[in-house]
Amino acid sequence: MNPELFLQLDRVIHEKGRLAILSALAATPELSFTELREMLGMTDGNLATHVRILQEEGFISVAKSYEKNRPLTTCALTATGRKAFAGYIDLLEQIVQQSKQK
Repeated sequence: MNPELFLQLDRVIHEKGRLAILSALAATPELSFTELREMLGMTDGNLATHVRILQEEGFISVAKSYEKNRPLTTCALTATGRKAFAGYIDLLEQIVQQSKQK
């Protein structure tokens, strides 16, 4: 097993809450904050913190609008986020393959 591969894992993505958010957004073009919160079982504060970190990294975009006079926050994966997530998944696959080669 090459331990170097583990050191290459993106620590921003590797945190389980952020990994869950990116996974959900990779499967759906856009999700509202409420949809993400309910889907992932997170609190508002926890989700907001993870969303902010992912947005600061340029992995997701956040849009604020109104729907029926109510605020609506939506999140979507950016091209940078999609590339980083795909690279992360590829690296995990390499780690899994190495562990199977005993």
